[in-house]
Amino acid sequence: MRSTPKFKNKTKATNKASTQTGEIRIIGGQWRGRKLKVHDKEGLRPTTDRLKETVFNWLMMDVRQSNVLDCFAGAGSLGFEAASRSANSVTCIEKNKQAANQLKNNVTILNAGQHINVIQADFFTAVQTLKTQFDLVFIDPPFHKDMVQSCIKALFDNQIITSGSLMYLEQEANNRYDLMASEFAEQFSLKKEKIAGQVSAQLFEVV
Repeated sequence: MRSTPKFKNKTKATNKASTQTGEIRIIGGQWRGRKLKVHDKEGLRPTTDRLKETVFNWLMMDVRQSNVLDCFAGAGSLGFEAASRSANSVTCIEKNKQAANQLKNNVTILNAGQHINVIQADFFTAVQTLKTQFDLVFIDPPFHKDMVQSCIKALFDNQIITSGSLMYLEQEANNRYDLMASEFAEQFSLKKEKIAGQVSAQLFEVV
């Protein structure tokens, strides 16, 4: 007789966890200090504040008035930070419907519809519909999915990046795709890099 209420409680806890939300914090620009809710989907791994501070110090002279693409937006940590720092436009692509809807809600909360566009789609499908060449591209795909090579190929195939474009790449440090030893090596110059715990952060320029 005791097993039934235990089962019900467990079910309630599971349902609560599935709708749980977290937060990200914008650390610079016009929305500095604002906290935004994020959908707590499995595998969501927002860039930490400490690493984000490093990345945007690297990009200090490049974000303003740039057209930005966030290929795997997730929580929107990078894309919204760029928008806060006066990027001209930010396009966020996110496959997960609930996460994308939360991004759209955050755009509304910030009254940022003129600057941030959220596309709910698989990156490899969405990239074929884009008509813009971007000045800055964030690639922060799910870890351990081996998506970096195919992502960069898609960017070139669809003429999304061109000479002078900057590309930030965040991936697992212990099994990272070595861009400078790849088929794309001659098309990039490594500008900055840092290892932060289990994360590799690199900034490249298309040559």
